[in-house]
Amino acid sequence: MDAEIVINEDSTAEELAPIAKAANDLLVIPITLRSKNRKGVRVEKGDVIDFEYTSPVLERVLDENRVIRTIPLTGSYAHVPVVVAPIRNRKGEVIAALGVVDVLGTADLGAVFADSPRVLEQIKLHPRYPLKQEEG
Repeated sequence: MDAEIVINEDSTAEELAPIAKAANDLLVIPITLRSKNRKGVRVEKGDVIDFEYTSPVLERVLDENRVIRTIPLTGSYAHVPVVVAPIRNRKGEVIAALGVVDVLGTADLGAVFADSPRVLEQIKLHPRYPLKQEEG
């Protein structure tokens, strides 16, 4: 059994699965994760749903090396806000992409954080990309 997990541009879905499962356990939302050169993993409700997963949004993040917030019109998460972020190596090059359902894009932040104004202010001040529906 391996004692460490290393991510690189050739990581397989099986190698990425423990990270995706941990993120799913922590956030309790669907997680997608793929490396630059191989298809990845999709995790929902603690289970790996797909070991050959990719999407146009994951692929765009890998190509553009930037965070993308959008509402895909097709695919597993059609019509659901998603956010996908690059995972970069020490040189700043994208080696993988991590995607989640964007709960901030679907929630009433005022209601969710009514008792925590400091947290709400921090979220409001964070640079957000406007959500728009698009293919992917």
